[in-house]
Amino acid sequence: MGIDLSRRRFLQAGATLGAAGLLGLGGCTTRTRLPNVAVTDLDWSDPARKRLVPARLYLPQPLPEQRLPLLVFSHGIGGSREGYSYLASFLAREGIACLHLQHVGSDRRVWWDGGPFSVVDRLRRAADEREALARVDDMRFALDRITGGKLSDCIDPHRIIAAGHSYGANTTMLLGGACVERNGRLLNLRDERIGAIMLLSAPPFYGEVSMQQILAPVRVPSLHVTATEDIIRIPGYYSDLSDRLAIFDMIGSERKSLAVFEGGSHSVFTDRNLTGGLQRNGEVKRATRELALAFLRNTLDGDADALPAWQRRHQPLLAHADLRWS
Repeated sequence: MGIDLSRRRFLQAGATLGAAGLLGLGGCTTRTRLPNVAVTDLDWSDPARKRLVPARLYLPQPLPEQRLPLLVFSHGIGGSREGYSYLASFLAREGIACLHLQHVGSDRRVWWDGGPFSVVDRLRRAADEREALARVDDMRFALDRITGGKLSDCIDPHRIIAAGHSYGANTTMLLGGACVERNGRLLNLRDERIGAIMLLSAPPFYGEVSMQQILAPVRVPSLHVTATEDIIRIPGYYSDLSDRLAIFDMIGSERKSLAVFEGGSHSVFTDRNLTGGLQRNGEVKRATRELALAFLRNTLDGDADALPAWQRRHQPLLAHADLRWS
């Protein structure tokens, strides 16, 4: 079926003018152009919550005629919309739109807003339940803006994936169906627009009694990525590889895949270039972005060869893998 003329003009304009002047989403500034990728900052505000929701959008250039799948990403504690660019720029070049949020209650300001002596208190406030729930609402709000604005003409609403690192993996699990119990009832924050989830360094839900009960309701396909030295050392929130493996075992997804890199670190999945070792850092980043693409090709396009081919290429980096592609 041919593309309609109004949509063709939209895409031609996008290829010529770039994203910022076209999206009609408010507060747009095109910051830079990477090879075949337009990067646009979106300075949104949610009036209902009186909360800022900054985001960074990566789009392939030129825009293709077919609608794009969308990956929406939630950063770890102390992160920002600028992070994980190695992943977003790669996926955008492969034809996948990427929207990276910044959660203002748990973003990079926790490291410097108030001086060095109160950083532990700021980290604890950032991990508070109110902020955890606000992060989920940030993701919902961003999806509303993306799928309800002019960009909806080129985003496929049936091919949306949520992803996150560390604290962002908790946010992603809640969007994917994880249920916590409050006042004797399960709090279900599932967003039905999310068709699959990708979890980098997923920590447990701290303070909860039954992780099995929380994770069993997650039914969407899930990808779990970690490393043998993937350790969180925030006071009161220690977590290591054993927690990542337990989450993989307990999550209710029938289609789930796990990759454990040898060595690495918790921050190796961020844009930091030295953590986990200079050579291993680059190797893990390259393998992670290619794994994300293989998972998306398998989940969205039914490509049964994508995950086993990835494992063959990167087997020397792996301590363990459990990749299920059907």
